[in-house]
Amino acid sequence: MKPAPSLVLLLPALVLLPVLLWLPQAFHGGGWELIGSFVSGALHPSLDPVVLGAQLQGLGITCAMALVGWAASLVLGLVLGVASARVVWQSSLGCHWPADLLARLLALPRSIHELIWGLLLLQLIGLAPVVAVAAIAIPYGALVARVVRDLLDALPRRSLDALLAGGAAPGQALLTALGPPLLPGLLSYGGYRLECALRSATLLGVFGLGGLGNDLLLSLQSLQFRELWSGLWMLLVVMLALESLVALLRRRWGMPQRLGLRLRAPAVGLQARQLLLVLLGLLVLAAAVAHQQAVDPWQLLRWHPLPPIDPAAWPEALALPWPALIGGTLTLTLLAAALAVGGAPLLVLLAGPWQQGRWALQLVWALGRLWPPPLTALLLLFVLKPGLLPAALALGFHNLGILGRLLLEALGSAEPGREQALLAAGCGPRLALLYGRLSQVANTYLAYGAYRSDVLLRETVVVGLVGGTGLGSQLRESLAAFAWPQIALLLVAYALLTLIGEELSDQSRRRLLSA
Repeated sequence: MKPAPSLVLLLPALVLLPVLLWLPQAFHGGGWELIGSFVSGALHPSLDPVVLGAQLQGLGITCAMALVGWAASLVLGLVLGVASARVVWQSSLGCHWPADLLARLLALPRSIHELIWGLLLLQLIGLAPVVAVAAIAIPYGALVARVVRDLLDALPRRSLDALLAGGAAPGQALLTALGPPLLPGLLSYGGYRLECALRSATLLGVFGLGGLGNDLLLSLQSLQFRELWSGLWMLLVVMLALESLVALLRRRWGMPQRLGLRLRAPAVGLQARQLLLVLLGLLVLAAAVAHQQAVDPWQLLRWHPLPPIDPAAWPEALALPWPALIGGTLTLTLLAAALAVGGAPLLVLLAGPWQQGRWALQLVWALGRLWPPPLTALLLLFVLKPGLLPAALALGFHNLGILGRLLLEALGSAEPGREQALLAAGCGPRLALLYGRLSQVANTYLAYGAYRSDVLLRETVVVGLVGGTGLGSQLRESLAAFAWPQIALLLVAYALLTLIGEELSDQSRRRLLSA
């Protein structure tokens, strides 16, 4: 016997039972007045012209860093993705081992979170605009390369084989046969990555790399909640406008939906010339913004000399409590992933057919995507004891906003016939939704949830650096002490865990999509 896909969809939500039992023990005595002031600040944000002017300036820096970092990652990912595609090497040299080797090497930069890249580059180069850009471009470029490689290798090869058989050069045949069908998928994923880059640029600002994130952190630390919400509402407007623009472009050119983008190859897109012009226009805009923000890529070659490492420090690094650190990271990942993956369909069911409930969910999920997890963790510490729970809730809330939005998009494009038939047969609206449209998107949603769990493993460092648990918490202490042997081993541990998690999530996605 196999459970229905719609019921498997709700299984991760069972983690709410132990969490609710755990919560009363995690509360401490104070902080509720601060939470009340925080909620009040959302309704009455500061309208001080000085505050708004400073936040607008910070928002401009954040958007500029996001755009430039995204553009650099897109160019880097396109080049490396083509270079690591099996079809390219097979068509050119008749072998594919160089593609496999490069693909394995690219797994290392994408296994390290952009925040770690930013903090490391900050230590090596100093505070400069190029640090935030490179911190976004390096891991994002490796992620884009993986997607480009998968899309190229999954495209039909009939046209390519016909051109090669007709005597066309391999480069010309690859560009003609695979270039146009690749563009829709590349731009669709690129649009999603631009949204992620905006969130990453805000997060980097929280940790001292400039922009609006730094203003948000200072406002929270000084308990200026009205000023905090002024910046958050500005950022929310920009984020929603960007998401709407990307959705409009996706509908305009029939680009693949995001929920299944990493899971299947896109259909051959039309109007490839228009798509190419849009891509080139965005890259030109990013180059102009980089010049205006004085982003100098040559600064990446001018490193500060590191202090000599004492050989006696290596035994101390090896003596760290590795089982406890790794166990805490994995527990945090699983708990936050279960809250995010199971929470979205559960809340959709609770909202039911009420349009007002859907609107409320969309607003809450938009705030979840907007609010950087470190700030959520700091806010939760007003009422919760430090430890695993506030870190998991902060990560779960952020990823719930991302998964919830994708789930609603998938439900909007699902066939309503089965749900309408169940309603006509006398089923209640929630039961019809569960076995109707939710059942149709269950496997695809869970497959994306498996990918999101892989991303969550990298994101544990974000809350660890503000007092969470696991490897991230130790990394914070090692960075503060400039303990480079410890930092090196912690990064290796993070990379290995991420690569293992990536392989497990890939297997889970393939199994779910083939079911």
